[in-house]
Amino acid sequence: MKGGTPGHGQPGKGKMQKKPTIVLIGALDTKADIYRFVRERLEADGLDVIYVDNGIFGPAGGLVPEISAEETAAAGGGSLEELRAEKNRGHAMEVMCKGVEVIARRLYEEGRLQGIYGMGGGGGTTVGSAAMRALPIGIPKLLVSTVASSDVSNYVGESDIVMMPSIVDVDGLNRFSAMILSNAAAAISGMVRKKAVEYDSSKPLVAATMFGVTTPCVVRAKEALEKEGYEVLVFHAVGSGGKTLERLIRDGHIAGVLDLTTTELADELAGGWLSAGPNRLTAGPAAGIPQIVSCGALDMVNFGPMDSVPDKYHDRKLVPHNPLNTLMRTTPEENAKLGEIIAAKLNESKGKTVFLIPLKGFSMMDAEGGAFYDPAADEAFIQALKANVNENVEVIEVDANINDPEFSDLASSLLIKYLK
Repeated sequence: MKGGTPGHGQPGKGKMQKKPTIVLIGALDTKADIYRFVRERLEADGLDVIYVDNGIFGPAGGLVPEISAEETAAAGGGSLEELRAEKNRGHAMEVMCKGVEVIARRLYEEGRLQGIYGMGGGGGTTVGSAAMRALPIGIPKLLVSTVASSDVSNYVGESDIVMMPSIVDVDGLNRFSAMILSNAAAAISGMVRKKAVEYDSSKPLVAATMFGVTTPCVVRAKEALEKEGYEVLVFHAVGSGGKTLERLIRDGHIAGVLDLTTTELADELAGGWLSAGPNRLTAGPAAGIPQIVSCGALDMVNFGPMDSVPDKYHDRKLVPHNPLNTLMRTTPEENAKLGEIIAAKLNESKGKTVFLIPLKGFSMMDAEGGAFYDPAADEAFIQALKANVNENVEVIEVDANINDPEFSDLASSLLIKYLK
């Protein structure tokens, strides 16, 4: 879908229903009582509700879902009868996750989904989040979960799912669960019924990547692009930022990319905490859009507190960034590998691609006198990149640090040139 993100309650290709519709997704065989409770709250607030059942153990607890577990299994390429006979929970979860993805997208395209609500423990969270991730950014998504207070990055992914801690297990009604579930129902109702803020979506969208140690560069470039009439989305390169950037490019929202901070690839290589996965830096080349790319913050890998750094790295250059974040300097060997990896990704580019090399450092910390200043390590990256890029990539060396104004100005001017 192109041309910006949808507003709250915006339908897909079908017609809007008279009432906003909330899709309730969950296992009705084991949690029928709490789904009945939530449905009553939503309908009392003037909303329509569609049950999507993904229960595999038995009947839907006396409820009649609009979309049965049989239909969900079939949408996932399986048979509910066979899943029950097989008694393989892992395989059943896989089929049901695929099924709810298909159904959620279909309901959205038909205009029958203006918000989606799920709840559960690990299993319910897995299935519910799969359905939600299949929907566009901007569609209200709320998931009441027992795991919401832990690391939920694998559930949320690059989506905009709201995770609400269930406090107690999502298993029957009591004074606490009734309160939490009522609050959650009111929250999704408010998100769906409240009209989204109107915002000018006529400007072309440009994406930029930034880290704390590349902020001066990206802020200056962003200002230059905005003066030329572009709307700039800045993504913090912390894993989720890179994943979201890749998704928006794949979905056709982005006209050009100022991908100056590719540090997530260093985390992917060395096992850091902020990896965006192996598909980072692939959507832009495939989309054929103009992209100005650089090596921002490739001088570092991110870990948590100092005691979280793997033993194999204890002899490396480590700098506490704050009590919860430790930075590790990349080595010449790692940088050479990163040069090869980035070259291979950019060699697939279908549009104008320029790689800018800041010869005086890849970040604030890599500047002369900085904690990560290491010209030999930087040179290893530069030589590997130059040796492996093909004719699809133009390489420009800049005698500046990445945060120097002349570097930022060149990056923004090149992108503006190729966008026009």
